[in-house]
Amino acid sequence: MFSRPKLTDRQQQILDLIQSAIASTGAPPTRAEIAAQLGFKSANAAEEHLQALARKGAIELVSGTSRGIRLRGDAMRSINAARQAEFASPLSALAQLGLPLIGRVAAGSPILAQEHVDRTYYVESSLFARKPDYLLKVRGMSMRDAGIMDGDLLAVQSTHDAKNGQIVVARLGEEVTVKRFLRTPRCIELHPENPDYQTIVVEPGEPFAIEGLAVGLIRNTMMM
Repeated sequence: MFSRPKLTDRQQQILDLIQSAIASTGAPPTRAEIAAQLGFKSANAAEEHLQALARKGAIELVSGTSRGIRLRGDAMRSINAARQAEFASPLSALAQLGLPLIGRVAAGSPILAQEHVDRTYYVESSLFARKPDYLLKVRGMSMRDAGIMDGDLLAVQSTHDAKNGQIVVARLGEEVTVKRFLRTPRCIELHPENPDYQTIVVEPGEPFAIEGLAVGLIRNTMMM
């Protein structure tokens, strides 16, 4: 747990909530979600505590986005350690996954087609809560505020279904993109996590398919 500098009980409670949200969903909570979870009367009360956490160096606040909360180094490392402790066992810690790294995907062809595989990475299975099937190299910064950066390797579990709020790999015609999924009564929305990018709206009848769910991230040697 992040403990330096010393936090008040309420600040630690909020930091724990942020860590839990990032560990389980890949994204920090909004101010409104923090207020609702902890019983604050308004999102402004949550904002005051977040500002205090930022002053103490526990988090970094990013302006212009409702989920603009980033954990600083020690707090993020505590998430990684907790994940490894939670899912590791004497057998699983030794097991390795061979994950193909997917390069450019040709239009209309399966994402795991052999011609799309650039190379194979071998990683410990205990580092993932849900077993991934492949890695996809992230291009661009549209998911920056979810901690997914250009050049990262996104661990993806193959599926054609997703729940609202999950980060998905989606196929739009000839393009494959990583976005946060939202199905409405009228359409499907693919939301970026960067205010510089626009939401993609998929109308009924337009070519669209879910290729998988984001279940982890590899950045250099750090597993998330």
